[in-house]
Amino acid sequence: VTEELTHGGRIVRFEYQGIFLEVLESLGEMPLPPYIHEKLDDRERYQTVYAKESGSAAAPTAGLHFTKELLAEIQAKGVHLVYLTLHVGLGTFRPVSVDNLDEHEMHSEFYQLSEEAAATLRSVKENGGRVIAVGTTSIRTLETIGSKFDGQIQADSGWTNIFIKPGYEWKVVDAFSTNFHLPKSTLVMLVSAFAGRDLVLDAYHHAIQEHYRFFSFGDAMFIY
Repeated sequence: VTEELTHGGRIVRFEYQGIFLEVLESLGEMPLPPYIHEKLDDRERYQTVYAKESGSAAAPTAGLHFTKELLAEIQAKGVHLVYLTLHVGLGTFRPVSVDNLDEHEMHSEFYQLSEEAAATLRSVKENGGRVIAVGTTSIRTLETIGSKFDGQIQADSGWTNIFIKPGYEWKVVDAFSTNFHLPKSTLVMLVSAFAGRDLVLDAYHHAIQEHYRFFSFGDAMFIY
């Protein structure tokens, strides 16, 4: 360990022979949320069917609901499928531990949106369509870009530490699907920023009463 970071993080220097990512693949284990206690022998179980880039410390869990067949059915209905990248960090699981939300320090995550994807999203908006995000990962990327370019959708890449909470003015996203999240998380606050605190609390109360499954492999909701 070369440096201790806040919130339990550490910077570590590795000494190795060969290709670094291959060494990690052979020795490492899948990083899982704290509420998953079993080791996953099949790594693809905690991965979306459309994943391409290595780099995330966790899966964008709203995407776990989609199969290739379901995506084909959605596309057949005339929906444009647009893919973007955000490398989910371990800070996703970090609860809010301060009383004043302005004091909460968001983790930074790397994102990319290609020109092809940006052009498709612009076209959808210009033709009166809606941008529907799958999960908070996609939301963070799109709203970061919208905030950066005054509501315009442009190809871009960089680091985001955007904290979307009630009172936020939405720039790009018109609707989204998302899982039921951990209590006291910034993700619950993001959803509340779109749908309103009372409606979200009612939805969570209903989910608890009806024994919905929460978190990574749990149930999802569509908010529009």
